[in-house]
Amino acid sequence: MTSVVFIVDDDLALREALQSLLRSVGHVVEAFECTRDLLEHRQRLADAVGCLVLDVRLPGQSGLDLQRQLVADGILLPIVFITGHGDVPMSVAAMKAGAIEFLTKPFRDQDLLDAVHRALELDSDRRAAATALAALRGRFDSLTAREREVMALVAAGQMNKQIAAELELAEVTVKVHRAQVMAKMQARSLPELVRMADRLSADGRNV
Repeated sequence: MTSVVFIVDDDLALREALQSLLRSVGHVVEAFECTRDLLEHRQRLADAVGCLVLDVRLPGQSGLDLQRQLVADGILLPIVFITGHGDVPMSVAAMKAGAIEFLTKPFRDQDLLDAVHRALELDSDRRAAATALAALRGRFDSLTAREREVMALVAAGQMNKQIAAELELAEVTVKVHRAQVMAKMQARSLPELVRMADRLSADGRNV
């Protein structure tokens, strides 16, 4: 999937300079004058692997306000803030809210390129992890209630004989359920199944 660098800055000259710089190293760039224009493309922000280069001080909604709105909307694009009027409290607020960099104008071209590269890597990794977790949830949801019970006990380190006693099943039946769990979860080993159970538990699934 092609990544996109979104830019929001009301300074036309800077906006065009940033577009030129980023395109010169192969990035796809979409630039906007204000947050309202950007938000008209909300679905693209949610769907594209990308990052946001965002001026803090903008007419109307500020960059920090936009950051808060995007988080509330579940749009988790990494943000590189730029400003000509940076101060420490503003920088701290931006970073606490998830910005990955805060650059004060004038900044070096290489500093911006490095920040954008890091932001795109973070977003790509985040989306890949989310896709993998969704697939894992789907496999877990395909298990029967009994198979989920067996998976939980296997992941907790219990042997087949112990599981059979706890669930009042024949040991051979536990072996069948265990094999089904391994196959449905696509787990190639017990440690891999345990890691899957840990991820699902961290995600709030009852494993």
